[in-house]
Amino acid sequence: MPASGVNASAVADPPDGTIRAVPVRHPGRWVAVAVLLLLVAMLVHSLLANPRFEWPVVFHWFTSDRLLAGLVRTLELTVIAMAIGIVIGVVLAIMRLSPNSLVSGAAWFYIWLFRGTPVYVQLLFWGYISALYPKLALGVPFGPHLLSFSANSVITPFVAAILGLGLNEGAYMAEIVRAGILAVNEGQTEAAAALGMRRLMIMRVVVLPQAMRVVIPPTGNETISMLKLTSLVSILAVPELLYAAQLVYSVNYKTIPLLISASIWYLIVTTVLSIGQYYIERRFGRGSRRALPETPLQRLLRYLRPHVRPADVTAQAGYRLPGGRQ
Repeated sequence: MPASGVNASAVADPPDGTIRAVPVRHPGRWVAVAVLLLLVAMLVHSLLANPRFEWPVVFHWFTSDRLLAGLVRTLELTVIAMAIGIVIGVVLAIMRLSPNSLVSGAAWFYIWLFRGTPVYVQLLFWGYISALYPKLALGVPFGPHLLSFSANSVITPFVAAILGLGLNEGAYMAEIVRAGILAVNEGQTEAAAALGMRRLMIMRVVVLPQAMRVVIPPTGNETISMLKLTSLVSILAVPELLYAAQLVYSVNYKTIPLLISASIWYLIVTTVLSIGQYYIERRFGRGSRRALPETPLQRLLRYLRPHVRPADVTAQAGYRLPGGRQ
């Protein structure tokens, strides 16, 4: 019996026995879309109609030499600090998993110390390291010094920024790499040991390549986070992107436009890093699923030509499957 208030002729099947498919209505989705479009329109109108944003000033300083120089310094800090952090993280992760309790304890202490204190405080410590050690020396331990340097001449503000960011990042990368190593099946290690491989060779040849699938996503997030953490080195007067903008608006008093210009650059670089992270994750995830997820280009081609099969879209986009097949 049809439900109350429903027209029986509208839901009854045709006399030839075929089934009439009635699409399900989703009025809530259309209401949500309408609300979102309204909010987006209000936001765009606010951005364009409010003269206090001073968009001409924003775009004037967006490509200025001072902000571009700050952007280059920001990228340098990000790359160098992440390289130091990854190297230290891999070493500490292997030390944490060592059967030697002294080696494992030393790695744990490093991670505890650098994760337990704010990176801002660590940057200040490295910036004022000469107050603790006015001179740095190389020589025989507890013996004569062969070379001696002034701490201020060796640890410049840029070096202090790299040390503060890189050493702190190493503690976080250590836990990320350790999680990736533990995610690899123990049978892989046992099989490699049965073949006569040494521990370091097993880690380098067998374990770490498989752990990359787990390590890459959080490492990409850490890289994006590092890009933004570089703004903290302004406390050391290192002219990175944000500090360069601060130097400009301290003179012309265009605070909001300069902050918007710097923010746009941060968004652009973050977007590029996110795209790179997506393709790296896709490459290292080839053996974890039957078919790789479609790239944005593949989805676009499939949307424009819906009759083309996904395999054809993959071949047209120039991608090859393992084994050399398209």
